[in-house]
Amino acid sequence: MCGIVAAIAKKNIVPTLLEGLRRLEYRGYDSAGIGILDSDDEFVRVRSVGKIENLAKKLADEPCAANMGIAQTRWATHGKPSEVNAHPHIAGDIMVVHNGIIENYAELKATLINKGCHFHSETDTEVVACLLNDILDTHTEILDAIRTLCQQLKGAFALVIMHRHHHEQLWAVRQGAPLVLGLGVNENFIASDPLSLLPLTQKFIYLEEADCAQVSDKTIKIVDVQGKEVTREVQILKAKKDAAAKGQYKYFMQKEIFEQPQMVTDILTPIFEDEITLMDLFGKNAHKILPQVERIKIVACGTSYHSGLVAKYWLEAWAKIPCDVEIASEFRYRDSCNDAKTLLIAISQSGETADTLAALRLAKKQNFLATLALCNVATSALAREADLVYLAHAGTEIGVAATKTFTSQLLGLYLLAALLAQKKQKDLLMDLLPLPNVLNEVLKCAPAIEKIAHDFQAVTNALFLGRGVHYPIAMEGALKLKEISYIHAESYAAGELKHGALALVDEHMPTVVLVPHNTLVDKLKSNIEEIAARGGPLYLFVDEAIVAAHEPWQGKIITLPKATAALSPFVETIALQLFAFHVAVLKGTDVDQPRNLAKSVTVE
Repeated sequence: MCGIVAAIAKKNIVPTLLEGLRRLEYRGYDSAGIGILDSDDEFVRVRSVGKIENLAKKLADEPCAANMGIAQTRWATHGKPSEVNAHPHIAGDIMVVHNGIIENYAELKATLINKGCHFHSETDTEVVACLLNDILDTHTEILDAIRTLCQQLKGAFALVIMHRHHHEQLWAVRQGAPLVLGLGVNENFIASDPLSLLPLTQKFIYLEEADCAQVSDKTIKIVDVQGKEVTREVQILKAKKDAAAKGQYKYFMQKEIFEQPQMVTDILTPIFEDEITLMDLFGKNAHKILPQVERIKIVACGTSYHSGLVAKYWLEAWAKIPCDVEIASEFRYRDSCNDAKTLLIAISQSGETADTLAALRLAKKQNFLATLALCNVATSALAREADLVYLAHAGTEIGVAATKTFTSQLLGLYLLAALLAQKKQKDLLMDLLPLPNVLNEVLKCAPAIEKIAHDFQAVTNALFLGRGVHYPIAMEGALKLKEISYIHAESYAAGELKHGALALVDEHMPTVVLVPHNTLVDKLKSNIEEIAARGGPLYLFVDEAIVAAHEPWQGKIITLPKATAALSPFVETIALQLFAFHVAVLKGTDVDQPRNLAKSVTVE
């Protein structure tokens, strides 16, 4: 993985490929490359390590032109980041770019070596190219050869393929990793993310699982897993062409943090103005399925997992429905006990997260009442395959570290809990009315948060504490800090501090504590005193309503706007996002594209 762009037209497509890669930079990558087929039936390939700008400089030094080509930004899975491991890869008459992981590549590679194949890289992708080149010795039709190739590959992959003797066609395969076709006039495109193609077209075909496509500048042919030609719906993407622009902000993450009050307003306004009901938000069959729910299981990864943990508190407290939350990669590889009254909720920002998607597919084979997808992409595999869908409506998020998508997930899960808590539904909805204004007040805390961020420039480890529903918010805060500042951060339920973590506390170990206005304040102050007694630096995010009432406080105070119990997780979320952002900026790390991370994790 990570980002694929391909084009076929009646003009030079190299600038198109380069710009497409630039629009995919947000996904995270460590190298990039472009491959074309020139007029002499020769493959030309330009690759570089590092940023797209390095590739652009090489292309300026080694100019090339063609009406057909493929390109990729690579996030290393097999083999270190290097030019020789960068895509595209070539074997004989085949050039290929690939997202995903080929699980049986070592076995295939050994077989191909025995046949006399020579390998130049450490990647599983070169194995794909060599295997297809070998298969073509016994196949005359390339589409048939590609289908045979797919039958031999194990794992998740999206492939785009060029053949040395076919100037007029590209081929694309989707198997467990997203791939989309973009439709133009006398030109067509292939990409892993439609955002890369928005300046060129708003018409897209989303390939379905196991689809193979043959693409020319004027025509598209798609065959399904049985080899039968099929027609897939053409969809119009309404995302703004400037969705990948920073506007007045220096960083995408900063922009997306500050977009959250408006995002929340846009989500809530149709509900408060009676343009849509809560039930309608969850799909056309929600009115049949949701009244039957007696238990809930949530599966997710990373940030989405943290939103699920918050939802557990809400669902059990308000709707009185038992809820279990699991990491998707654990759920899919264990024997679990489920019943016919359990709703499985799969949460993924992209809707293409490999482990979460696999967990959903496993659940559909088990004894669950139904499945609900909560994601931000209507055309994603998760949204298409679940029985019910809630779309988070966060808009395009470019920064690799999730900000507004996490908040939108929290809001969607809050609305679900309110829907299921029928007796409290009206009150819970009314509690949300001041949320946009409260979030705007949090953003005004940015200068105070930036001030304490200076204390963390030389920090290498940090603890985060929270109690109750604020514990998963502390988990998310710790994750944000480690993702973009590279500071090792751990979160603990505050009551667990004395069961091991307290051994870490000294003058070099700062602790961030979430202090909301609730009945557990006194117990939390006891935890704070335990840290202070051992010389640990303290940074307290405290609700304004209790700052004066509970003085004196140990450590440095960041005063947050007054928030009800329902709204405080949202308030703390944005405050911790700002904190991680400012620490990362001061440390000089790549805030929008942190090392080793990808925006959409489509591999295990």
